[in-house]
Amino acid sequence: MVKRIAVIIPARDEEKQIVAALGSAGCGVPEPGAGAGDETPRVAADAASAPQIVCVVVDGGSRDDTVARARAAGATVLEAEPGRAAQMNAGAAAVDADVLVFLHADTRLPVDWLPAIAARLAAAPGEAAWGRFDVRLDPSSPVLGVVAAAMNLRSRLTGIATGDQAIFLTRAAWNQVGGFPAIPLMEDVEISRRLKRAVGPPLCLRTTVRTSSRRWRSHGVLRTIARMWLYRALYFCGVPAAVLHRRYYGRAVDSATRPPGHLG
Repeated sequence: MVKRIAVIIPARDEEKQIVAALGSAGCGVPEPGAGAGDETPRVAADAASAPQIVCVVVDGGSRDDTVARARAAGATVLEAEPGRAAQMNAGAAAVDADVLVFLHADTRLPVDWLPAIAARLAAAPGEAAWGRFDVRLDPSSPVLGVVAAAMNLRSRLTGIATGDQAIFLTRAAWNQVGGFPAIPLMEDVEISRRLKRAVGPPLCLRTTVRTSSRRWRSHGVLRTIARMWLYRALYFCGVPAAVLHRRYYGRAVDSATRPPGHLG
């Protein structure tokens, strides 16, 4: 039985997103117009048996009001070196929880995320298990609907999850792989590969999370798809993540975090 579940959000300069992300997880009161975050997550009928939700924001050096807004919303705020993998690892190390959920600041959990995870983990064959949600791009369009459906299908066929799909895993699974790899790009792809080898394929929930479609709209659908597939292919062919980071962002890894629309 899941007794304590931690939602870990890596963030840097996310003052416009952080409260809505926390609200969708059941932490604090979401800002008006936050969509799915306006509703309280559904829990078990017997509230006494429902898992305790712990919200942790790991800040990578924000220069805006991210930290203040996260604390005001009731989240535990930690500081870590910038970099999504390092921040998520720091959050997981600092919290005592049976299950870890890694949520991007621009992704929103659905109202039934908690019972959805609990039910699938309860049916898992072993203590070590992991999974992800289906994703919906928001704002959507007919074309972006097809893109999201293709992303979900690809994930089912390959067993590879992306951070946009809100990866979750039990503490036992986390301990088996040792957390996210210390790489500046593709950390979600790599931990998926390691979890597949150590634990097995992911639990693919058809319950959908909503994630921002800003990269698709700003860079174009076809161009974004081509770029994502190219960089993933290069990574699977052995090109180091640091090299891909430099090619993708035009600079070496430094203290700056990745802009919206990153890979991995």
